[in-house]
Amino acid sequence: MKKVIKYLDKPLFFMTLLLFIVGLVMVFSSSNVTAYMSHAVSPYNYFIKQAFILVTGFIIFLFMVNFNTKLYGIVSWLLLFVIGGSLIILLIMGEAQNQAVSWFDFGFFSFQPSEFLKVIFIVWMARYYEVNEKKLKSFVVSIIPIAIAAGLTLLILMQPDLGTAIIFMFIVAAIFLASPVPRKIKVETCFCAAILGMLLAFALVASGKNIFQARQMERFNFTRPCDRLFTTGSQVCNGYIAINNGGLTGVGLGNSTQKYLYLPEPYTDFIFAVIIEELGLVTGIAIIIFYILVLMRILVIGKRSYTNRGAMICYGVAVYIFCHIAVNLMGLFGLMPMTGVPLPFMSYGGSFTWCLIAALTFVQRVSVETGVRGNVKKRKKIKKK
Repeated sequence: MKKVIKYLDKPLFFMTLLLFIVGLVMVFSSSNVTAYMSHAVSPYNYFIKQAFILVTGFIIFLFMVNFNTKLYGIVSWLLLFVIGGSLIILLIMGEAQNQAVSWFDFGFFSFQPSEFLKVIFIVWMARYYEVNEKKLKSFVVSIIPIAIAAGLTLLILMQPDLGTAIIFMFIVAAIFLASPVPRKIKVETCFCAAILGMLLAFALVASGKNIFQARQMERFNFTRPCDRLFTTGSQVCNGYIAINNGGLTGVGLGNSTQKYLYLPEPYTDFIFAVIIEELGLVTGIAIIIFYILVLMRILVIGKRSYTNRGAMICYGVAVYIFCHIAVNLMGLFGLMPMTGVPLPFMSYGGSFTWCLIAALTFVQRVSVETGVRGNVKKRKKIKKK
């Protein structure tokens, strides 16, 4: 364990720890009114649950960081089958929550397979391309992960969960482009995907069918939400009001007015609006700067990795976090439809928070392996001298 602690990336660890602490404080501040007034539970309900999630997540981190990323890859094969099977079972037996069949509800906690899929697939792809590195001149071998991902994406779209499907596709594409697959095959795959996408779109238009449900089509009308304040634009417009109320320095921690049932679940998708309202635009910008620093640090760790496996894991995790930040904030600011994607480190949620901690653990393990490898090389040089 001493070696692990020694080679952990300290800047990444402390930046993510600070963001999690800020997020926990804001989960309490943004959820206490809704918890009491809408759900008739203690104002501390979501705060206690999120604190439990973070503590258990930290225990998971301390356990997982001791194992080599090669072992993660081996275990990911089994987990991929489990998650894939769970997605199929959901479609057959699942019950709709918020008009989507995305969760297994066990009463004391809910489990979202598609969220875990994003993190598991990062490790699985990295391991797959490492194991088959000498066979990647074969087009079929190179695109097997893409084909599997396409099938899983279809299962996610059938839930329907457009936001998760979009992020999952971006993660898969990023790892594929960062993999040791020959450039020619990458170009051919991208070309084939574009042609297939156009043919599918043409077929849908010709048939007169629509892959999106009516409620999803409504979300594509995302511009000028305040013109639709009492209908489909209510949430985003109230988010604008919260941001406007906050100004530069905010109205003070706990003093948000928009969390008083104007925003239905201000501790999840719209938590950033509450942060700006209470702590101001300055704090919002500071959080975004921290996000940038975290992403840069993950990319640096990936670049330093002595294995393609470690580099692909880091790049995949960076894209995973970036996509969640971009999709959440762009939806909040009315630059794209709201898709119900949580904001990393800030939003309340068990499945996503555990997955985020697991993803960061993978990155830290890559840092440890790189540090240990570098130390071994130094010792060998000293012995030769």
